[in-house]
Amino acid sequence: SSMLKVVSGSSQERCFSVPAQPVPPLAQTLQGYLRALEPLIPEEELVHTRKNIQKFCGEGGLGPQLQEGLERRAKHSNNWISDWWVQWAYLESRQPLPVHSNPAISLPKRDFSDWRGQLVFASKLIAAALDFKNVVDNGRLPVEYMRGQPLCMELFPLLFSSCRIPGRKHDTITHHSRARHITVVRNYQFFQMDVYNSDGSRMTESQIHAQLLRIRAESWKTDKEPMGILTSEHRQTWGQAYSRLLKDKLNKESVRAIEKGLFTLCLDSPVMRVSDDKYSSRMAAQILHGGGTHSNSGNRWFDKTLQFVVGEDGSWGLLYEQATAEGPPIATLLDHILQYCKKPDPKKTPLIPLQMPKKLYFNIDREIKRDIEHAKQNLDILINDLDIRCFNFQRFGKELPKRHNLSPNSFIQVALQLAYYKVHNEVCASCDIASQRMFRGGRTDYIRSPTNQMLKFVLTFDDPSITREAKLELLREAIETYVTLTDQALKGQSIDRHLLGLKLQAIEEGLSVPRLFMDTAYGLATHWKLRTGQVPANTDSVMCFGPLVPDGYAVCYNPQPDHVHFSVTAFNCCEETQAETLAATLHSTLCQLQELLQPTV
Repeated sequence: SSMLKVVSGSSQERCFSVPAQPVPPLAQTLQGYLRALEPLIPEEELVHTRKNIQKFCGEGGLGPQLQEGLERRAKHSNNWISDWWVQWAYLESRQPLPVHSNPAISLPKRDFSDWRGQLVFASKLIAAALDFKNVVDNGRLPVEYMRGQPLCMELFPLLFSSCRIPGRKHDTITHHSRARHITVVRNYQFFQMDVYNSDGSRMTESQIHAQLLRIRAESWKTDKEPMGILTSEHRQTWGQAYSRLLKDKLNKESVRAIEKGLFTLCLDSPVMRVSDDKYSSRMAAQILHGGGTHSNSGNRWFDKTLQFVVGEDGSWGLLYEQATAEGPPIATLLDHILQYCKKPDPKKTPLIPLQMPKKLYFNIDREIKRDIEHAKQNLDILINDLDIRCFNFQRFGKELPKRHNLSPNSFIQVALQLAYYKVHNEVCASCDIASQRMFRGGRTDYIRSPTNQMLKFVLTFDDPSITREAKLELLREAIETYVTLTDQALKGQSIDRHLLGLKLQAIEEGLSVPRLFMDTAYGLATHWKLRTGQVPANTDSVMCFGPLVPDGYAVCYNPQPDHVHFSVTAFNCCEETQAETLAATLHSTLCQLQELLQPTV
C-alpha cells in the first residue's frame, strides 16, 4: 500500500527500538470475541456462533491456516495489519470524508475579532507549524513514551505534503518531499504561497503576514466556483470527476499544487453570531464541514492531510485526514503550536521583495460545473443531517475518579454506557480507540464495550432495592474489567483488528469468507452504534466527528482536571437518536455517578 514510507534521519533509527506488532493467539481472540457478544446477544443466538467458532478452530477448520498466514505476514512486513487497516477502513471506504471520516478539533478562542487579527494569528500559526516540521525533519522530535514504552514515530514526517487522491474503486495516498509552499484558501479561491526564502530559511511571521495581506486583496469576491466542494463528495463520484478535471492541463497544475503543499490554511469568512451556550457546537461544525455551501464549506480541500482553519472572530482549529494522520501525532503538533504561539517571533525580517503568491486557476466546463452543483446539494444534505451538541461538563473532571482510585477513561466509558441505556433501554456495540503506537507502524485497535460487568452495573443502577455499597462494588468491577481490556489493547492483544486480519487473510488466499464473519452476531457486534474517542490533549480542545452508522452516535471527550469537554453527534434522519437527548442524559448520569461516589446527604 502507498501508506507507510520509511523516513530518513534519526527518527527512523529510533523506530527499530519499537517492537513489531504481535499477532494475538487465535484461541484468546475467539474467547474474547464470545465474551464481547454475551452482553449484546441472547443466549439462544450465541449457540449458533459458538458452533461456528468451534468449526473455525477445530480439525480441518480454516482458523489455524489463516492464523499461520498472518504470522507469516508479520515476519515479512513492517506491520501485519496497519496497511490492511488503512486500505480497508479508509482508502476503500466510499463515504464522503467530511463528517464521516475527517476529525475536527476546535481550540480555545483567541483574542481577536476582525480580519486584521485573523491574519496576524494565521501568520503565527503557519510559522509554528513550519517550526514543528523543522523539528521533525532534523530528527529533533523527542521519542514519545507511553507507560514507559517508546512509541513509533513513523507518522510524523507524513503529516506534511501529503494528500489523499480519490479513485473509483479505492483511494491512494500521495506524499511529496521538498515542497516549499502551503496553500491558502479564502472566498473559495486557492493560492500557492511559498513559505521558504531562496536560501532555504523559513519566512518570518511578518513576511508571511505581508503575503496573507496580498492574498486577501486578491480574493475579495466569492463569485468563483467553489472547487473545494468537489472533495466533499462520495468517493466514487469524486474519483470520476477528478479524472475529468485533470484532463485539462491548467486544472492538473492547480490540483497538484494543492496536493503537494505542506498543508492548507483556510481563512474563513465571518459567520452568524450565536449565543454562548451554542458557540462550541457551532464552532465544531464550522471546522468539521465549513457550515454549508452558503458559508465556508468551499474553503476546504477535504483530501488534504492537514488543514488549519482560522475565523475572524477568534475561532480556530484543524481538520485532518485519517488515512495518514491520527489523534496522538496531531496532539503533539498542536501542543507544539500552542507553546510556539506564546513566544514572539525570534526571526528578524530580511528586506527581500517577495514574489506574489500564485493564484490557482481552473478551467470549468459544463460537466465540471454540474459536478460542483451536485456536490453542493449533497454536502448541504449531509450537513443538515448532522446533529452536533458540544458541552463543557463543569461539576468535576478526571480528579474525581482518581481520588477514588478509578481510571478516568474507564469511568467515562461506564457513564456513556449508562447514559445510552437510559435513553434506549438497551446497550449497544461501542468502540473506544486504543493506540497501537508502541509497535512499529502500529495504528489503532478498539476497546469494546459493554462488558458483562458493565451490563450488570447498568441494569442495577436504578434499582432502589440494591444498596449503595452493592452498586459501588458493581461500578468498581465494571471499571476494573474495562481497565483490563485497555491493558490488553495496549499490549496488542485486542480482538477487532485480529478478526479483521483473519477475514482479509481468507480473501487474500482466495478462500470463501469463513461463516464466523457471515452470521448475524458478527454483523451486530461490528455495527458500532457508539463511536467514542478520548482527546489526548493538555488543552481545552473539543474534538468532533460523525457517527459510524446511520443509527448511531459519536462521542468525543477531553477530560481536564476539574472539567470535561464533550461533543456528541447523531444523524437527524434517524428518529431514535438525538444528540441533545444523549448529551443531556450524559450530563445527569455523570452527576448521579458523582452522587454514588460521594453522597451529599
